[in-house]
Amino acid sequence: MTAIAATASATTAASTTEAGRASRRLLTAGIVAGPLYVATVVGQYLLRDGYDPSRHAASVLANGDYGWVQITNFVVAAALTLAAAAGLRRTGLAGTWAPRLVGVFGVSLLAAAAFVADPVEGFPPGTPASAADTMSWHGLAHLAAGTVGFTCLAIACFALGRRLRRTGRAGAAYSVASGVLVLGGFLAVSASAGASWGVLAFTAGILAGWTWLAVTCARMAR
Repeated sequence: MTAIAATASATTAASTTEAGRASRRLLTAGIVAGPLYVATVVGQYLLRDGYDPSRHAASVLANGDYGWVQITNFVVAAALTLAAAAGLRRTGLAGTWAPRLVGVFGVSLLAAAAFVADPVEGFPPGTPASAADTMSWHGLAHLAAGTVGFTCLAIACFALGRRLRRTGRAGAAYSVASGVLVLGGFLAVSASAGASWGVLAFTAGILAGWTWLAVTCARMAR
């Protein structure tokens, strides 16, 4: 009986260890997702003519001859984000809603890849510098995906902040502040009619969101 109990205990311990390793691998995806996405956008800024991050959101990079690079960037970021959402759920430390909402954000990135944003402010080169009178159907779908995705990401920050505060864990204020930046950036670009301040605020919100995901996954992986 003692041998059987020892074997069962060893099996359980091995299973727990493997589950922990699997969770850490998934969380590593969340640590990598943001830096890889941002690095790809920065690379395109350096290599693609006409792209100005103070006037053009990263989404417009999906247009033109090299638009496939940004489309691929969206798809890869989506896959890594969905993996991160699964990792957050498996830890049991992020609650119920934060992982689900991060997962919705990941799905929205897939939609952003499928429905390309309209050209804007003369990018890519050769397109009109002035805004079109109407948006295309895929431009509207891209906007809808962004609205859902960034709203869910902001709420995920708030949900995790509430969870951390209730459980007495560190990071609650940071999580809430990140949510404010994400939501504020999206509202700014929506209200700015393409003005530089709105685009830059949106970029700051995106950076805050990716940073939050990386920091959160790193903390949960400890």
